[in-house]
Amino acid sequence: MKTRIFNIWESIRTSLWFIPALMAVIVSGFAFMLVKIDSSLPSALEIFLFTGGPEGARTLLSTIAGSMITIAGVTFSITIVALTLATSQFGPRLLRNFMVDKFNQLVLGAFIATFVYCLLVLKAIQTFEDPVYVPKLAVSFSFILALADLAILIYFFHHVSTAINAEQVIKGVYKELTGTIGRLFNEQDEYPIPQKGIKGPLPDFQKDSTLVYSSACGYLRAIDSEGLFRLAVQDNLVIQLKYRPGDYVFTGTPLAAVIPEKEEGSETESKIRNLFLLGSSRSPEQDIEFAIHQLVEIALRALSPGINDPYTAISCINRLGDAICQLNSKKFPSPRRYDKEGHLRLVLDVFTYQGVLDAAFNQIRQSAAGSVAVYIRLLETLEVIAQSIQNKDQYQAVKRHSDMIYRTSKASIKEDEDLKDIDNRFEAILKALPVSDEPN
Repeated sequence: MKTRIFNIWESIRTSLWFIPALMAVIVSGFAFMLVKIDSSLPSALEIFLFTGGPEGARTLLSTIAGSMITIAGVTFSITIVALTLATSQFGPRLLRNFMVDKFNQLVLGAFIATFVYCLLVLKAIQTFEDPVYVPKLAVSFSFILALADLAILIYFFHHVSTAINAEQVIKGVYKELTGTIGRLFNEQDEYPIPQKGIKGPLPDFQKDSTLVYSSACGYLRAIDSEGLFRLAVQDNLVIQLKYRPGDYVFTGTPLAAVIPEKEEGSETESKIRNLFLLGSSRSPEQDIEFAIHQLVEIALRALSPGINDPYTAISCINRLGDAICQLNSKKFPSPRRYDKEGHLRLVLDVFTYQGVLDAAFNQIRQSAAGSVAVYIRLLETLEVIAQSIQNKDQYQAVKRHSDMIYRTSKASIKEDEDLKDIDNRFEAILKALPVSDEPN
């Protein structure tokens, strides 16, 4: 249930409608409240409030309402133009990062909320009744809202101009990556190896299992592993997952294998299928490679012949290296989860340190042919990573990528002095790698 709620929240917070709609509802209640309070205000306070008659109040509110809806259209147009420029420069998958920008949502919401507020207060003005009623407090507050919206508009122009800066975009993706790392490695501690020990041999999923097939296609946004674990304990099952978050699921392909065997179309199969949350795009909720691929996409576009911007690619490499250094001190989750009695319940397809390095460096290395600066920075980054590795798996992964980058650079670079720089960086990696972790 928690996973499904997070998935819904992820869809809501990446939309442009939620915060504006919420602000419009809040300001509607505020307008009714001010109109109600206005009728009981002491006369001594009226000198600080709007002093015009009903026609003046109508003119002021109509002017503010018309201006706000016009400005809302302008800001929305500016936002769309900024999104178009960003997606063309950094890639369409970066569109989500601009959609989730809270300030863009707040700006649009502020203008729409002020428009709604003015309409509601305008409706409260009574011209044809005796006595004539003008909600002076509410009308005065509309003037304050207009001034606040003007300040927001001025800052909005600054925000949009800086938001499409390459360094800002890279920083935003990096923050999301580090947030995902912290969240995922905290969650994996919820299923430790039981103190009573592991009971029974590993089951043979090739012979004794029933396959649960997908009835739809799409990207696997999240898996409710907690729900699967509870179901496995409740029905005395062992469930092996065939996909992990971020994978594309094809219709009719197996999502999971279940032991003991179940009849096709059983209620258990339906429950398991419903715990896989599919969507039209990937989500960072459980997918550590989501933000990595975004940084890699920015780097690849920067390295394309049409752009040829190695400095942006190097900025992406710096952020990727920092994230991987953080992973060096983390304990990667086990694919197996046991109940309190030591019985195997879930076998997950989990991400690995080798897989993370592959996602981070493979495509950049393949696209950097002839770029000495990028090759050198890749090797320098691996040298820093090598200084903090803590086990043999990390040693092998770093050594493997160092060798691949070294061979590729030697094959594509012809200048002797550049090759000497490459040799020096590669030798620095070998010195930084701890000898004690070298495989036998």
